[in-house]
Amino acid sequence: MPIAGSINVFALRSHKMNIVTDENWMHPEDLGSLTAKMDQFEKAKVHAKKGLLEKIKIHLSKKRLPSPTDRKKFDHDFAISTSLHGVYNIAQNKNKARKVIWLSVVLGSVSLLVWQIYSRLLNYFTWPTTTSIEVQYVEKIEFPAVTFCNVNRFQTDAVAKFGIIFFLWDIVSKVLRLQEFSANTTASPEAFDFVTSHKNFSITDFVKSNGFYLNNTTLLNCEFFGIPCGPKDFKHIFTEYGNCFTFNHGENIQGKHKISVSGRGLNLLFNVNQEEFTDNPALGFMDSGIIFVIHSPKKEPQFDGLGLSSPVGMHARVTIRQLKTVHQEYPWGECNPNIKLQSFSSYSTYGCLKECKARHIEKQCGCLPFLLPGNGIECKLQKYFNCISPFLDYIELKGLCTMGTHNSSCPVSCEDTEYQTTVSYSTFPSQKALKFLSNKLNQSEEYIRENLVNIEINYSDLNYKITQQQKAVGVPELLADVGGQLGLFCGASMITIMEIIEYVFTNFYWIFIFFLLKILEMIQRTPPIQTV
Repeated sequence: MPIAGSINVFALRSHKMNIVTDENWMHPEDLGSLTAKMDQFEKAKVHAKKGLLEKIKIHLSKKRLPSPTDRKKFDHDFAISTSLHGVYNIAQNKNKARKVIWLSVVLGSVSLLVWQIYSRLLNYFTWPTTTSIEVQYVEKIEFPAVTFCNVNRFQTDAVAKFGIIFFLWDIVSKVLRLQEFSANTTASPEAFDFVTSHKNFSITDFVKSNGFYLNNTTLLNCEFFGIPCGPKDFKHIFTEYGNCFTFNHGENIQGKHKISVSGRGLNLLFNVNQEEFTDNPALGFMDSGIIFVIHSPKKEPQFDGLGLSSPVGMHARVTIRQLKTVHQEYPWGECNPNIKLQSFSSYSTYGCLKECKARHIEKQCGCLPFLLPGNGIECKLQKYFNCISPFLDYIELKGLCTMGTHNSSCPVSCEDTEYQTTVSYSTFPSQKALKFLSNKLNQSEEYIRENLVNIEINYSDLNYKITQQQKAVGVPELLADVGGQLGLFCGASMITIMEIIEYVFTNFYWIFIFFLLKILEMIQRTPPIQTV
């Protein structure tokens, strides 16, 4: 059948239905047929809905709700059978005065219980800690690593040709210092001219070749528990003092052994050779002798304010004691056990700071200072002036590499090993020994006095002190405390809590079924939808 125009049909249902078309109307027979079909569809939906509600109502009706008398009996049975002390006396007493007294006692006890549990929870969430100090005696103990440096860092002949090396090394070694702002030293015309005219100059090779070295002329004697040792037992490392050398660095045979005798250890005799090695007094290097730091074989040496020194003509006797510190993780403490270092086998704050600086510098400057860990492209000397030195000030100013707290870049380590030292000095050598060494080394007595340094490092006792931060209140202690309060004030236990939960759940279940049945009745009373 032809239709003169397009037809648009919109169905709107609230309690009626309207069919709207364009100006051209349908044929009356077609319109009546369409309306009848839609009425049948709506009726079918209503019947289906009523059928579903009826099924739900029938199912819920099978759940027999207790009568008011049954509910009262249920409450009374709970009161006389619960293990919560005092409730029985309230339910069973016929005397009103006694009921009031027992009600007051129970309410007072519950109030005190709530207050006590609140205070215990409040205390727990302040994350309290205790610190224990304990001395552990052992049969064998690990000997520490010791890193030695000459206070006079560079060879005199090399410095005579490159006097700018003092300034250059001060700029390069800035990456090892924990906190320092630049004093605009990068603007030195002399340094700028040197960097411009020596583009291929490698300060790494220069310092390694022309800094302090360790051989049979600078290390005159080495004994480790009476066993001879030598330069081969030391590992070369760069620090702010240039070339330094570490004994017992973990890669040699000594690093794999523990000692079992106190009062003996490492004995070294150095020749600092002041005529061959020199430094710049203007930068604060006015002493002569050996500077050294005692540290764990698993950690990098840190000289920044932590080194011990022994001047020439002296015998330094160093007795050490191992100190172990254990910090709790956050929120009880400030350590983070999940932080792992890429370039070091064990975590330390100093190693973490070096890696942090390395990441930022490599990202900003496109290269990596050779004094920092990593596998990036080594920075040219000019980069230290143009990028690295200013960016180190920026890192410090913006706090990009911080340490200490749990949310800093480098929190404290969870376990740390340090060495407490006691140093005593005596004049070295004695008059008789002076003549002996003068003849043995074929040097004058004045040379012996001005160049030799004797260092002896021993354990005072075969024990170590461990300082351990511990949780003052853990979950077991909290549960025990709360359980004790429950028992003290209410004579309650975990079984009592389960009884109360069961009682409350049963009442809520009855209330829920009751209201659900009322809602279904209200829905069924709603008049059916009228179709127009």
